[in-house]
Formats: sequence, structure tokens, C-alpha cells
Amino acid sequence: MKLPGQDAIARQADEHLVTHRVKLPRKLVEHPFRQVAKRLSIALVVLVVTAVVVFVDRDGYTDNSDGSVDLFDAFYYATVTLSTTGYGDITPVSDSARLTNIFVITPLRVLFLIILVGTTLEALTERTREEWRLNRWRSALRDHTVVVGFGTKGRSAIQTVCATGLRKEQVVVVDPSGKAIEAATAHGYAGVVGDATRSDVLNRAEAFRAKQIIIATQRDDTAVLVTLTARQLNRGAKIVVAVREEENAPLLKQSGADAVITSASAAGRLLGLSVLSPAAGMVMEDLISQGSGLDLVERPVIKAEVGKNPRQMDDLVVSVVRGHRVLGYDDPAVGGLELTDRLITIVRATPATHVTPDTRPLPRD
Repeated sequence: MKLPGQDAIARQADEHLVTHRVKLPRKLVEHPFRQVAKRLSIALVVLVVTAVVVFVDRDGYTDNSDGSVDLFDAFYYATVTLSTTGYGDITPVSDSARLTNIFVITPLRVLFLIILVGTTLEALTERTREEWRLNRWRSALRDHTVVVGFGTKGRSAIQTVCATGLRKEQVVVVDPSGKAIEAATAHGYAGVVGDATRSDVLNRAEAFRAKQIIIATQRDDTAVLVTLTARQLNRGAKIVVAVREEENAPLLKQSGADAVITSASAAGRLLGLSVLSPAAGMVMEDLISQGSGLDLVERPVIKAEVGKNPRQMDDLVVSVVRGHRVLGYDDPAVGGLELTDRLITIVRATPATHVTPDTRPLPRD
């Protein structure tokens, strides 16, 4: 099946052969242009101070061309002296001018060189430091989460996953928008600017070593291509995809997605439920909202609960996860709870409540 826009995406990928860089989160620092401007301003002040010092003591200097030193000659002398060029056409001849050169002009020359050379060295050092950080990040990145798309869905997915205890250093965001990646790094996540349908972009996000991949793109056809690429790179990762149209969900399943969330249908059902029963709509919206009101959480069965029926539990049990099956609380197949079961329950949200990650792969249809 050929999806609309697939040819356009392929052409765009071929035309825009750019280098996709990994951007790591960093502390808030001054803008590089502002740093350079500040250093140039300091260098200019040093130049002006040197010229003024020479002009005030101009009687102690001689100019080989006309014998006198004016303001222009003072700036000329300051420029060639601070840059260590030193043509020798203007020289100090009096003792006071020479002492001034020893105790004032020479320190200013050193300061001038430190400002100019320091800017270059800092740029080289920053590049080396960034390469070192990137190499260390790559070597330490294992079993991480790759999120494709940093829109509303992607941000909400990251917040929910991080609520389970996942560290921000274990999240890598991939998005074609540079502004989106800047926003992601500002939140503490690593980011890769580029088209996730390309394998080299996902490789830069270390997708082949990821534990789970969340795909929250704006277009369904893009989601299909990203899913195909991600599954080809990583056979064992848990891939969860969000699509707009429900008719594309089977195609995503065939492409390698473990779970497909239909955003448009879910929003439509919530709208319809809110019309039929506003109170029920409010409860559903409360369940969807993370960290407030009621929350759906998954937890393992403890020893004291083994053998009990879900109806006998103190918690409000919605479903029982047994093996690769998700059984309703009233399913006769549940019987008594087993120690290997996991419970999906509704609880009052508190800072301590969170979904316990399930390391088992999701069932395939």
C-alpha cells in the first residue's frame, strides 16, 4: 500500500543531505556572539587606553616621519604595539615614556593578547569538550527511550514515562525542527535534529540499543515509515505509535508496532461521552491527566493477594495482566490471582504513585 505523500517524503530526504548532530542538554550559558562582543569591547577599551597614555606622554616619543606624535600617531602606535607588530617608526625616547612602556603598555599588550588568543582557545576547547561529552554519552547510553516528535503528544508521553522513574538522561528526542530540539534540550533531554524516516538519523539517536521507541509524528504516513525503519534497526525494542486515523492502525501493526494509539478516535469518543454524560467525561479526562485526581497504575501482585479474586481487592482493579493476555476484572479466566500477575488499578494520584514499568514485550496480533 502506497501512502499519500510517501514519494514527497522520499524526495525531500534525498534532496536535503545534511549532517544531523546530536544536541546534549547543557547548563544555561551566555550566547557565543555576546561573549565575543564582550571580549572585543574589552580589547577596544585596552586599545583606547593605550592610545590615550601614549598621547598624554607624546613629548617622550618621536616619529621618524615628522618628529612629532599626534592623536592619530598615538592610536597607530597603540595598534602596532598591542598586536606585537612593532614597526619601529614611532619609539619612546624619554625615560618616562620607556617606564610607561614597561609598567603600562606591556601589561596592556599581554591583556590584549590574552583576550584575542583566549577567544580562539575557548572555541577549540569548547569543541573538544563537546566531542568528549558526546562520546561519553554514547558509551553510557543503554536501554534508553527514543521519542520521535516533540509536539504535544511527544511531550506528554515523555512526562508520563519519566513519572515511572526514568531519568532524563535516558531520553533521546528526534524531531526535524531545530526549535523543537532546542526546547527538548532545555528540558534536559538529548536531541537529534533530522528526519526519523532515515536510518542514519535513528542511528545517531542510538535507536538500535533503545529499550522502547515512542513515535508521535504529525502525519500517519510518516509514522509508518518511522516504524518500519525503527523495527529494522531494533528487533527487540517496544515500539508504541500514535496515529490520527483508526484505519491506519492495522498498517502500523504490520509495520512492526507493538501498540497503536488512535488519537483522533480517542478524542472523538471522549467528546461523545462528554455529551452523553458530562460527569463520565470528566472522570475519563481525569484518568487521562497525569499526576492529578485519579490515575491508572500498573503494579505486581504481592504475596498477600495471591489466590484472591480481583473483586475482593482493596484497590479498584480494572484488568489483570497474565502472561501476554490482558483480562478484565470480571473475566472468569482470571480465577484467583497469581504471583506473576500484574494489576491495572485506579488510585488517587499522589507524588508516590506511578506506573511500574513492565519489561515484557507487548503482545503481537
